[in-house]
Amino acid sequence: MAVQKKLVQEQLTQQELETWLWKAADILRGAVKPEKYGSYILPLLFFRRLSDVYREEYEEALQKYKSEKVASQSFVHKLANISKGCLWDDLRKQTKDVGGKLNDIHAEIARANPDLDGVINRTDFNKPDEIPPSRLAKLIEHFSQKDLGNKKAPPDMLGNAYEYLLKQFNEEAPARAGEFYTPREVVRVMVEMLDPDEGTEIYDPCAGTGGMLIVSHYHLLSKKREPKKLFLHGQEINAETWAIARMNVILHGLEAEIRQGDTLADPKFLEGNSLRKFDFVLANPMWNQDGYKDVMENDRLGRFGYGIAPSSSADWGWIQHMLASLKATGRMGVVLDQGSLFREGAEGKIRQKVVEDDLVECVVALPEKIFYNTGAPGCLIFLNKKKPPEKKGKVLFVYAAKDFEKLKKMNRLRDQDIEKTVRTYREFKGVSKHAELVPVEKIRENDYNLSVTRYVDVFEEDEPIDVSQVWTGLKALESERHEIEQKLGSYLRELGYER
Repeated sequence: MAVQKKLVQEQLTQQELETWLWKAADILRGAVKPEKYGSYILPLLFFRRLSDVYREEYEEALQKYKSEKVASQSFVHKLANISKGCLWDDLRKQTKDVGGKLNDIHAEIARANPDLDGVINRTDFNKPDEIPPSRLAKLIEHFSQKDLGNKKAPPDMLGNAYEYLLKQFNEEAPARAGEFYTPREVVRVMVEMLDPDEGTEIYDPCAGTGGMLIVSHYHLLSKKREPKKLFLHGQEINAETWAIARMNVILHGLEAEIRQGDTLADPKFLEGNSLRKFDFVLANPMWNQDGYKDVMENDRLGRFGYGIAPSSSADWGWIQHMLASLKATGRMGVVLDQGSLFREGAEGKIRQKVVEDDLVECVVALPEKIFYNTGAPGCLIFLNKKKPPEKKGKVLFVYAAKDFEKLKKMNRLRDQDIEKTVRTYREFKGVSKHAELVPVEKIRENDYNLSVTRYVDVFEEDEPIDVSQVWTGLKALESERHEIEQKLGSYLRELGYER
């Protein structure tokens, strides 16, 4: 078995890795549309990783068995089985039809690893009108500069670099980003508030690039818990985004079951004729999605017992799907447009029933300009199927809209902003100008409006006016004005002007 020449390289730092990876975008700049950067860079990064890990495994086996034949037959593939002639070094030897060769290699890897079919082989690299062959060749040489095996780039480091690339791609083409990428700071708020633990199952019905699942994994790690005992599941409608999510979890060294398909129309997580149930559900569905009324009216899984959401917005359809996917003790968090908190009509009626069933636990108003494809302020809605006694009949409203860092184009939640919101939720009590614990009776009086500013007084009180001090100031100004007029008249007379 021929293996590529080993690169002499110390372990990369996180910053070095991220800076080097982002330079790949500079190679494509001007020749490839910004929204397509990820389509070419991410599969190449993934292939390089698979190849380097495979080479590492082979070299370890060769050192152990001292025989190429025995080594080839014995070692266990950690990421993927790579057939002869399909390593990175084999690609570099290609001087003509590089795009075609890359397509063939990816197709062979997918054939040898069925779980990667549709993931590694989704991009067509043999499209000169979309990616010029000269740029592709430069891109391959760029990725040849670093060893991306486990020893040089551990899974958490490479996974974080992958997430960094996703963020950078989103900033290059923000209009599309919001469809599949939730700012990780928002995800952190959700995960830390839900606080999953070992032995629980998490489900994201709108998985996007897999951020909710990955942040949940690292949340356990930060608590010194065993993240391998957290079971991750997701579904994503867009095939390309699903492939990105699959690569994302693999590069992080995680196990997650992510399926592809339209969750509302064709949910993939079933047990017999019913939805599969999870301990936690969290998601950021596309806001105000239209076109699902017929799906809800003809649902065979009993998901929409609270009512049919209108054709113009499936927000409360998503909430009902998530509720139906929860165990009897389950909890959920969802990111939505703030309009979902107060719109009337069919949505208002659904919201009323959900509130009356005492499922709403907390509502958080987020700052504006923190999402990539809209400046609108979103909100977080947390529901609990089994509230503890101290929370029954109450909803915590949190106004976090003023807690952010202002950047050039967007706003961002800082660590202290995240900690403030999470701490407020955990303490579950009112905080002046920030949070209010409201009984369901008051929400009922407000026609089930869940707008945070309806319940949290966010307006600053006017400072008391000292009338005598103001009057003294006015008299001083009047005296000063009179003195100036006298001086001006004197100057005019000296110049021969009469007033």
